[in-house]
Amino acid sequence: MFYHKAKKSLGQNFLKSKSALKTIIETGQITPEDTIVEIGPGKGALTEHILQSGATLIAIEKDDELFAYLSDKYQEYISTKKLTLIHSDILDLDDSFFKLPTKNYKLIANIPYNITGQIIRKFLTATHKPTDMVLLVQKEVSDRIVARDGKESLLSLSVKLYGTPKYIKKVPARDFSPAPKVDSAILHIKDIQKPNLTPQEETIFFDVLHAGFAHKRKILAGNLSLKFPKEKVLALFSDLSLSEKVRAEDLTLSQWVDITRSLS
Repeated sequence: MFYHKAKKSLGQNFLKSKSALKTIIETGQITPEDTIVEIGPGKGALTEHILQSGATLIAIEKDDELFAYLSDKYQEYISTKKLTLIHSDILDLDDSFFKLPTKNYKLIANIPYNITGQIIRKFLTATHKPTDMVLLVQKEVSDRIVARDGKESLLSLSVKLYGTPKYIKKVPARDFSPAPKVDSAILHIKDIQKPNLTPQEETIFFDVLHAGFAHKRKILAGNLSLKFPKEKVLALFSDLSLSEKVRAEDLTLSQWVDITRSLS
């Protein structure tokens, strides 16, 4: 029996719940025609289910010992090209990686919690984006991403610009080995596509967003005026019928897009 001690430095917490694994697969609606990308396959619990679905899988594993284990365990799938196993840190992979899926693909993974935001951003802003993401993340992070109106954040709006996030199911800490200190959740980001913004507007959108959330206790107009001309900020608030006392978390995605276009 293979034994591997989880490495805290790599954010390794191995999912052992069959129920959670089943829900992840069902949420992804995986078919034999699909191409799936998995980050951090670990000991292969989720990998096994994906391969059994008949889908083509591209898996990225950073851990030397686990990469060797998976290479041996799944050599038959590798030889038939149903599995491509990459030995790398996902954050080190450049744009050439996103050319590996020759068609639409889905990102389905139990991702390291310490780089959740970086992974989501990397895939949502990639030239070749996944159509769906089904991710196991900290429950607190999932709650923030799926935030309702009036509770928006830099993270939730960054995700909603590209797709529709949906909370699927809580996965308690006891369903992992070793058990993390917090509960997790299955998050589905669907209908992922390029935003209806020009490349320049897309860049400005994030400049505006970062400026707006820079000082949480300040009103939005004050925050934006630290980066953009105050007269222009007050004028656009008037044009968009926004209260000068509104705060960043109160605005919807469409209102942020309107502000972006006004400042472009």
